[in-house]
Amino acid sequence: MIHALIAFAEEDGGSAVPFPPPENLVEWPAIFGDGTTFEFNKIALIAVLAFAIPTLIFLFARGGSADKPSKIRVFAEGIVSFVEEQIAKPGIGHGYEPYVPLLTTFFLFIAVGNIFEVIPFFQMPLNARMAAPLILALTAWAMFIAVGVKHNGMSYFKDIIWPPSVENPFMRGFVGFIEVFSVFIARPLSHAVRLFANMLAGHILLVTFGVLTIGTFAAIGLSLSGAISAFAWIGSLAGLIAFTGFEVGVSFIQGFVFAILAAVYIGSSLHPAH
Repeated sequence: MIHALIAFAEEDGGSAVPFPPPENLVEWPAIFGDGTTFEFNKIALIAVLAFAIPTLIFLFARGGSADKPSKIRVFAEGIVSFVEEQIAKPGIGHGYEPYVPLLTTFFLFIAVGNIFEVIPFFQMPLNARMAAPLILALTAWAMFIAVGVKHNGMSYFKDIIWPPSVENPFMRGFVGFIEVFSVFIARPLSHAVRLFANMLAGHILLVTFGVLTIGTFAAIGLSLSGAISAFAWIGSLAGLIAFTGFEVGVSFIQGFVFAILAAVYIGSSLHPAH
């Protein structure tokens, strides 16, 4: 890669640095099934791994006993305990227990899918494409509606459309319209876009610093500005390392934020009075 960029820079007078077209940042060629319904590319592979890795962790965690648990069992129990104490309880409140598995799945699938951003060869977060965040958001959307209907019957919809806490009939209809839009349209869209936008921004940032790092290295010694290029390379490399570490943290934070928002939505359906 470095030799190719050096050759490119020499051909173009020593100053040009190629930057990938925007579509190349999120689009990948098919591994197999190109142009068919079963087309499989890097994003699909990451999605499979994001599902398989947590599944294998919990399958292997079944070994050992409660008295002498294996290390992987301790690790898996720690994840569940974290989701239970930091996401389910605060977000849902009383009656949170049945929803811990779903919230754990959200957290792990998103975090593992995101962490591929910093893994060589992959270098792409699953949720920088809208498909995965949208499917996850729609799953949370369907769940909190189902919870609302199960525990409150059809009055769940009636109280949203015609909120009893608003006394004035005109204002009640107006507030009801806002509530319908907020709960059934804005909620899933914002839930998906928040995750997608954060991961896409981070991905573009890392690609930018990666190109700057390689490009400034290629420019060293190609012109009288070689010293300036060397200084720019050091700064770009430092930025790349710093933002790589930052993206590792963001990968898990976005999983946490998505899961806790899902918990809050479920809690609002489970305990609508609150």
